[in-house]
Amino acid sequence: MAEIVKTVKVEYLYLDLKSCDRCIGTDNVLDDVMIVLTPAFKIAGYEVVYNKVEMINEELASEYRFVSSPTIRVNGQDICKSVAENNCGCCSDISGADVACRVFEYEGEKYEVPPKKMIASSILQAVFGHSGKEDIGEQFDLPANLKGFYKGKRSKSECSCGDKCC
Repeated sequence: MAEIVKTVKVEYLYLDLKSCDRCIGTDNVLDDVMIVLTPAFKIAGYEVVYNKVEMINEELASEYRFVSSPTIRVNGQDICKSVAENNCGCCSDISGADVACRVFEYEGEKYEVPPKKMIASSILQAVFGHSGKEDIGEQFDLPANLKGFYKGKRSKSECSCGDKCC
């Protein structure tokens, strides 16, 4: 009898891993959590797929239905139940526009970089406490905040420096 392989797909969607403290910090915390959880999932009979995807343009962001940076999804489900944001100086500097990025809410506190405990428990809850994939519907409009980021980033890359300032 063939063994049924279950999959845990973890996606990390972000705007920038070169200069954004929030994206870099979340990336580091998620890597640490995945180092611990992946062997446990494998022992439990799960195949783990872990992907990081930079949202380099509006088209890719729309394809992924990207609503805020950074985003962690498990089997298509955002680990955050809602989107809370505040001003992100790093992404604002990248684009030359005012950009708000995700704030992670956990146990009554707000974090720009989520704690390991929050990410680990959210991933486990998504795998073992959720019966199916999130219903993402048909229509998606990229949030104005992200449209502003991409527009500003394009404008900065068109400057006379030959793309050395971006």
